[in-house]
Amino acid sequence: MWKGILLVLLGACSFGILSTIVKLGYQQGFTLGELCSVQAGFGMLALWGIHFLSRAQTYGLKNKDVRTSFILGSSTGLVSITYYQSVQYIPASVAIILLMQFTWMSMLAEWIIYKRRPSVVQWIAVICILAGTLLAGGVLNSGAAQLNWKGIGFGLLAALCYTVFIVVSGRVAPSLKPVLKSAWIVTGAFLIITLIFPPVYFFNGRFTGADLWIWGLPLAAFGTVLPPFLFSKGMPQTGVSLGAILSAAELPVAMLSATIFLHESVSALQILGVVIILSAIAMANLKRRSPVMSTI
Repeated sequence: MWKGILLVLLGACSFGILSTIVKLGYQQGFTLGELCSVQAGFGMLALWGIHFLSRAQTYGLKNKDVRTSFILGSSTGLVSITYYQSVQYIPASVAIILLMQFTWMSMLAEWIIYKRRPSVVQWIAVICILAGTLLAGGVLNSGAAQLNWKGIGFGLLAALCYTVFIVVSGRVAPSLKPVLKSAWIVTGAFLIITLIFPPVYFFNGRFTGADLWIWGLPLAAFGTVLPPFLFSKGMPQTGVSLGAILSAAELPVAMLSATIFLHESVSALQILGVVIILSAIAMANLKRRSPVMSTI
């Protein structure tokens, strides 16, 4: 059990530092398309490498589960694009709070699509999450007027795209091993990102000359390779409900890393808001019976 708890926490921490890495990448002059592309590209190569080294059976696009995973990858690609776009306009500590809204969006989506009606406890959790978001997002602070509405919009759009992935991914491709499934999903993500942002950095010298590849390595490791592996190993030991609660550690880790490396200020009200959000997530998932993993 303790090993599983540690693995899930490490996976959550990996996701938590992504927004800080992206923000630092922007400060070095790299663009949204470049950062998204190198993350998906390196992640795709790493996952396929792990799969082939494991000598597990490979299924191609003729397999229905593979096609579904490949198409599902477009939603993860859009999550990266919208989330990293949000980080361009608002503090990383606020962007992660907006992304965490997928917790209640997924409840509503399951109610609408699968007729899985939320319990009273889950409705209370939704209210608490929204209230905590107002505090954690700094809406009640004097600096709230400085929040860019484009950043807020992209942050909520990222949460919506991630909701699609969460609700659908747990019910598709049951025949695929986790690494192969992740490889096809990231391949689909890389394709959608490439269509939106063609990888011109290969031809203008920025990939090697501007050291873009150096930023691709941590982004791929912490955002694409490590979390799926850690969650796939840890979740069976912790169970979905406890795993979802533990994975919420992504939120305080993201805020802490933004404070340390980006020097973003966090008020007492924002800390209180984070505590309320984490408590609400714990309350909702302790009562949750859905087989879908409600975490990134």
